[in-house]
Amino acid sequence: MEHYTIATVAEQNPDFRRVLWTGKHTQLVVMTIPPGGEIGEEVHEVDQILTFVSGTGEARVSGQTRQVAQGDLVVVPAGRKHNFVNSGPNPLILYTVYGPPEHADQAVHRTKEEADRLEEAGKDEPPSQ
Repeated sequence: MEHYTIATVAEQNPDFRRVLWTGKHTQLVVMTIPPGGEIGEEVHEVDQILTFVSGTGEARVSGQTRQVAQGDLVVVPAGRKHNFVNSGPNPLILYTVYGPPEHADQAVHRTKEEADRLEEAGKDEPPSQ
């Protein structure tokens, strides 16, 4: 069994992206987006559920924009263009579940730039099914 006090774990995460757990069908990831930062516009071939722990931002999914804050949850179905932008003065902190996994098991990306570089180099691939 894996057990997390997930809001606390997310709040203590200093990294842009950190994979906490990878299973056969899902993956748990925490993220910290700095003020003025963003995840970056992307499209996944997997479903994604994001839950916001603290901070404020904008969820942009399939041409729709909504404000997000602590306690909000956003579902991004596979194939939908999306981005999440920190619009506040503090880090935007969240945890997300991908189904199936989207990133390399135990991946730690300290910054968005590092995450982008590793993805482009093919070094952030999920475990093979």
